[in-house]
Amino acid sequence: MPRLSGGMRVNQAIERRVMRAAEYIVANGATVRQTAKVLGVSKSTVHKDMETRLPQLSGALAKEVAAVFLRNKQERHLRGGEATRRRYARLRGSGAE
Repeated sequence: MPRLSGGMRVNQAIERRVMRAAEYIVANGATVRQTAKVLGVSKSTVHKDMETRLPQLSGALAKEVAAVFLRNKQERHLRGGEATRRRYARLRGSGAE
């Protein structure tokens, strides 16, 4: 089995990353993008971790993450609209946020 520096097995490192990401998502209601940025991994990695690996490690935590993702998906049009409003307010020079 390949090992990382510090003697940790690769699978252990992946499991730690998956659990850390899941706990971050649940605790902060974070999006995939936010989680990827905090962990320093790609969005694809976060998706793969949450959809494939997490259910094998913790079914209960996987359900909590799925609930957060569902809420984020339902709210994303609001976040996009708010970002567009701020952008055009800034372009008009009003500075209203």
